[in-house]
Amino acid sequence: MPRTAKNAGGKHQFLEKRNQMSARAEVKETVGHISNDGNFNMDQVQTSRRGCFSVRYMLAFILQLCNFSVYTQQMGLSIAIPAMVNTTAPPSSANTSAEGPPTVSTDNWNETQQEMTAIAPMYDWSPEIQGIILSSINYGSFLAPIPSGYLSGIFGAKYVVGAGIFISSVLSLFTPLAADTGVALLIAIRIVQGVAQASVTTGQYSIWIKWAPPLERNKLITIANSGLHTGGFIVLLTGGVLCQTVGWPYVFYIFGGVGCFCSFIWFSLISEKPTNHPFISTAEKEYIESSLAQEDGSPGWSVPIKAMVKSIPLWAILICVFCEFWHNHIFMAYLPTYINSVLQADFKSSGFLSALTYVAASVFIILGGQLADFLLSRKLLKLNTIRKLFTAVGVLFSSPFLLSLHWVRSSLSTAIALLLLYSIFTSFSGIGVLINIMDIAPRYGSFLKGLTEVFSDMAGAISPAVSGYLLSEDSELGWRNVFFLSTAINIVGLIFYIIFGQAEVQDWAREQTFTRF
Repeated sequence: MPRTAKNAGGKHQFLEKRNQMSARAEVKETVGHISNDGNFNMDQVQTSRRGCFSVRYMLAFILQLCNFSVYTQQMGLSIAIPAMVNTTAPPSSANTSAEGPPTVSTDNWNETQQEMTAIAPMYDWSPEIQGIILSSINYGSFLAPIPSGYLSGIFGAKYVVGAGIFISSVLSLFTPLAADTGVALLIAIRIVQGVAQASVTTGQYSIWIKWAPPLERNKLITIANSGLHTGGFIVLLTGGVLCQTVGWPYVFYIFGGVGCFCSFIWFSLISEKPTNHPFISTAEKEYIESSLAQEDGSPGWSVPIKAMVKSIPLWAILICVFCEFWHNHIFMAYLPTYINSVLQADFKSSGFLSALTYVAASVFIILGGQLADFLLSRKLLKLNTIRKLFTAVGVLFSSPFLLSLHWVRSSLSTAIALLLLYSIFTSFSGIGVLINIMDIAPRYGSFLKGLTEVFSDMAGAISPAVSGYLLSEDSELGWRNVFFLSTAINIVGLIFYIIFGQAEVQDWAREQTFTRF
């Protein structure tokens, strides 16, 4: 062989080897895995420097959009129903008080109703029927989380989550037609929609088992979950305007259309595993696989029910979640009413101010995730300490702002500032107890997420009713009592979690053979 040919061949092999080495070198950083004692043991593995431009971050932002879509569809009817009901006065509870629902002059309300009648149809629904329609979505949400979480762990989040987004969005598009057809069909659609939405919020956790490196798990999950807060912000900000300008059906058409687009994006760009994704780089794939090599995150058909029931760390999470969502559901149900009736803001302002609390929480939950991963990667704090610290900040730092609201009712600006600070600090629990299930049992993360959703829904079924009773019993001190009770319950949950909570993989989550579910 001529010398020039040999030199060319050798040069070609050298360049090929150099390119392979540079591909690895360009992504080389020091990362590791979390040991059983909560420390981070450092290993030399490959990691991508592309950060938020990597495929795993693209997945987080797509899930953020999907969560945004689901939450806007969930809250859409609550925003639209005042425009859908054909009454001559705004609906109110049987027991009204000085701190009850907002009062609006009959003349102004009739004028608004006449404007809406010209835009969209209205219905003669009694307050009782309205209550059933509004709560019907929770029937499906209460029943579906555990089965959907279990199926996501078995069949994969791509199909369970994608189907949930698509079904919920299509049903949102058909909601105006269902309302025209009859109450029974509308309630049935809302129940099925609740099942579909529960499959999205719970099923997505199983995908992080295969995609989220331990050092980035807080960032990725909090980016995805921030879509819920963003959805609340947008629907509160735009829902009332849509009802008054183009008609209430467009609340369902627009957000249902966005959901259909999300489902198309989801099925087009999401793969169940990094190894199956068509656009992922070799460096990023190797990094994810190396990061997760120490974790047993492969779900199986069996679920250790008996071991879960006996697991004190799991009960610490569930009890703390129940207590945490006690006040979350109160604010979801009563915040616009509180701003309107107690702080004396007008209807449009109350929607805007309520939306501000959601956008503040959306921003700070992402920042909190970044901070948590920084503390973990620098070995400044153990994972168990991070979970408990962020949960404690979420409860203890937010509580004084909540309790102070009763004494600043005369100042709208001061009260709104306290509400914003309350929302900011309470969002830190999203980096604490609310994702702790991924630490104690990553292989059952989706199933356990469904279980936490059940406890969350239990709190949502009880806390608004209890709050309504307190408000009706004492018109002067009702809100103070609501805030004190909510804070007390939240602190009890925090104490139980700090004492018994853990952030290490439990023995029952490592076993390979269990009693069948």
